[in-house]
Amino acid sequence: MSKSAYLFPLIAVVAWAGNGIVSKMSVGLIDPAAIAFYRWMIAASILLPFVLPTLWRQRKLVQKHLFKLSILGGLGMVALQTLTYVAAQTTSATHIALIGSVVPMMAMLWSIAVLREQPTQGMVAGSLLSFLGLSYLITEGHPLSLFQHQLNHGDLLLLLGATCYGLYGVLIKRWQLPFSTWPSLFLQMAMGAIWLLPVFLTQADSTITTQALPLVLFAAIVASLLATFAWLKGLEHLGPNKATSFMNLNPIIGTLLAVGLLGETLSLHHYLGGSLTLLGVLMAQRLKTPLRLRRKRAPAA
Repeated sequence: MSKSAYLFPLIAVVAWAGNGIVSKMSVGLIDPAAIAFYRWMIAASILLPFVLPTLWRQRKLVQKHLFKLSILGGLGMVALQTLTYVAAQTTSATHIALIGSVVPMMAMLWSIAVLREQPTQGMVAGSLLSFLGLSYLITEGHPLSLFQHQLNHGDLLLLLGATCYGLYGVLIKRWQLPFSTWPSLFLQMAMGAIWLLPVFLTQADSTITTQALPLVLFAAIVASLLATFAWLKGLEHLGPNKATSFMNLNPIIGTLLAVGLLGETLSLHHYLGGSLTLLGVLMAQRLKTPLRLRRKRAPAA
């Protein structure tokens, strides 16, 4: 295996982390609903010529699974991304990177509820540790403010988006739709654009300025298409275990980009809260021992 194969998942993670920077840079330049709509419309339009022959042959399957595709498009394309663009209005790119790191944890918790997977010791301990880290992070080192309702709305939207995307990943696994990667991705992108169309037409300022255009193109081409292509290549050459481990670099790279490109500063609550959150995710991923609850023995007759 060539060492250059490791570049594929790294490119994907850098592109996804860069999208957090784009989210923050878009504030004041383009409406959140507009950039979300343009992102999926442009990405789907680029993919259309390549997937159209396949989808035409599978048109009956598309009709059969249209509802599930719309749910996936709503959760994966609309909920997470649009909420991130909205959250960027009131939170930092650093928080976008660090709070986004809990997506794997959310997926694990959803897998217990939806897939009936057995919880592990790592899931329980990791969830508690991540919750502690997130509490410290989003309250800027004052966890007691959780009980005083003094939370940043942007951070709460990011948590909601991570929860939606965790469910998205679990439903992908549960439903196992009969489409290959690119046709499936196109259908979900198209559904995402359809979900966003009413908001785009009625509420969003649809103007794309010369300043906003590079951000829209980065989101549509680099973060949506190039990143996915690189990620699939990484899976092909490295396998899922090695490639997936690169996802843990996302919050680190995103934070470094926020500091380097946007001039954001890091405080103690970023270091401590972010570290605890990431440690909790790693613990949940690594500790696979099933959680066994002790049952009380019935008293002897």
